[in-house]
Amino acid sequence: MNLFGTLRAPRELIFGSGQRHALDRVAKQLGSRALVVTDARLSNDADLLSMVATLQDAGLQVQVDSATLPDVPVDSAIESAAAARDFDPDLVIGIGGGSCLDMAKCLSVLLRHGGKPQDYYGEYNVPGPVVPLIAVPTTAGTGSEVTPVAVLSDAERSLKVGISSPYLIPTASICDPDLTITCPPGLTAIAGADALTHAIEAFTAIRREPVPGIAQDRVFVGKNAMSDHFALRAIALLWAGLEAACTDGSDRLAREQVMMGATLAGLAFGVAGTAAAHAIQYPVGALTHTAHGAGVACLMPYVMTWNRPEITPELDEIARVTGLSNGEAVIPAITALFKRIGIPATLRDLGLEEERITWVSEQSCGIARLIQNNPRPLPLPEMQRLVSAAYSGDFAALI
Repeated sequence: MNLFGTLRAPRELIFGSGQRHALDRVAKQLGSRALVVTDARLSNDADLLSMVATLQDAGLQVQVDSATLPDVPVDSAIESAAAARDFDPDLVIGIGGGSCLDMAKCLSVLLRHGGKPQDYYGEYNVPGPVVPLIAVPTTAGTGSEVTPVAVLSDAERSLKVGISSPYLIPTASICDPDLTITCPPGLTAIAGADALTHAIEAFTAIRREPVPGIAQDRVFVGKNAMSDHFALRAIALLWAGLEAACTDGSDRLAREQVMMGATLAGLAFGVAGTAAAHAIQYPVGALTHTAHGAGVACLMPYVMTWNRPEITPELDEIARVTGLSNGEAVIPAITALFKRIGIPATLRDLGLEEERITWVSEQSCGIARLIQNNPRPLPLPEMQRLVSAAYSGDFAALI
């Protein structure tokens, strides 16, 4: 087989304990008027205040927007962009979890190109470069610090929506695992399980014919040699560190492993894309108002079971990097890991009502970019079978 690979990443990606203290030097290379985007919880955090003070001491003018809400409601992004226009930032710095980074990405688009988020939904609809962006994650999960995606919630559509464009990849990202030390066990588990799901879906996505121009036609091209490299390493790191980080948040090695794993998983799915677990979670999350990471992780073992006839070599590779005996052991082991860290085992446990299974199935099938990325087809009758099995916990129904 001819090797094909593609990689999209920040111009500068810095990882390591204490590297947040380099923010001022990175920022000065990109602008002099910085809009710092965060949320209300972090706005008085000692680390954030220290970073803001360091930026100001370095001569930058700084305005802090702490209005980020979970899942980034579209209207909140419009309001924040309007509030920042008079400040006229030439640099946006996102500090926080995935929602803060996605809000920062969205503001970088709106401040440069105007309009509303709705104007940019889908793939390749951002017309050109955005305001330079620095991402400083404080959780280890979404990988937004390296991906070409911003996810928002649109009340009119009752679903999450995405803006996907290489222009959304941050100019620079600073990943300091020390910023995750105070992350509580529940959030550590949800974020880390999200990252592991990213890595697994990227590694098991469909492999497309690498025709010239595929990376210009598609933001997400499917699995390839480069995404596989990062996905496998992410799986190994998350397998090694996730449970330990949930058990003892002060375990610095575990925190490093989980954050590095989340970032590498972002590099993997940022080109390969995700698949059915994410497609199903979007309508499930809209109905249950549960955390994205909990939803995709709940679904992942069921999706892997459905895909198993098409992903046997990948399961064997996952077994190799995790130290499991063989590929057959992978799905039960991941199921057990998620159970130990508190991920709900079924869609019923997430709060989905049984009578909504058909609606969830229909909505999931409608998210074509994700379903087409799944290695095994999921027409509506099979999707209903999959969602029903994930609701009841019946793995046997998928074999």
